[in-house]
Amino acid sequence: MKKLKRTIIISTLTLLCSGTVIAAPIYWTDWEGTDQDPSSGFQGQGTITTSGSTVGVTYTNANGIGFYQSSGGTDYYQNAGGLGRDDTISPYTSSVVDNSPTGTDIVALRYAGNQTLAFSEAIANPVFAFVSLNGNGYAFLNQDFNILSVGGEDGNACGYWGCGGVTKNIVDLGGGNFSYELNSSNVGGSEPHGVIQFTGAFDTLAWDSASNEYWNGFTVGVQGTAVEVFPVDPNSVPEPASLLLLGLGLATLATRRRNKS
Repeated sequence: MKKLKRTIIISTLTLLCSGTVIAAPIYWTDWEGTDQDPSSGFQGQGTITTSGSTVGVTYTNANGIGFYQSSGGTDYYQNAGGLGRDDTISPYTSSVVDNSPTGTDIVALRYAGNQTLAFSEAIANPVFAFVSLNGNGYAFLNQDFNILSVGGEDGNACGYWGCGGVTKNIVDLGGGNFSYELNSSNVGGSEPHGVIQFTGAFDTLAWDSASNEYWNGFTVGVQGTAVEVFPVDPNSVPEPASLLLLGLGLATLATRRRNKS
């Protein structure tokens, strides 16, 4: 019995230290209205409604965009091959993300250059869904990410326009600055669809599109606000699953001590 308890404790601590993450529901942006920029640029606004908060989202692109779909229209988050919406095989779901983007809302890009997402309050572990990255690429300044899922890989269906791989490249810009790049690899096809995730608390995300290409699209979701997900310290990122495991580990330790006394 002591050996079993010791094994449970060790396993619990191993999971905590490894940063194991289980799938979680994602709150996706509800894009609203039309272009708010009176010039040739573009500004779109939306909201993210979490379990306890409503977060404003503002997307700004001085170069303009391809199109903006905030209500109705084509569902570009469908699986290819007439499979419709099936989150068990979606290119937008994974061991971390439970649900594909809600609705049909999408921001479709066409120009190279910088763009920014700003949130009305800090959000936690944002996920960025991309559609038809094709020959383009995105470069995030000093904002590292993980590739969570890609259409046509790991049992995922292809995305609306087909399949294609992506790569992550890190470029040292000097002076302590790094560019974290998501690029189309053209492996397995030329139409990458998928999701990347940034870990931590953010009030902005900024990136450069590598080239002019009509079109590649995106939307963004979150696990919650920073206060909801990181209630103690936004720089220490305890996942809900980790907190549960910690509780189990402490309970096991308490039981072991009682049995010894």
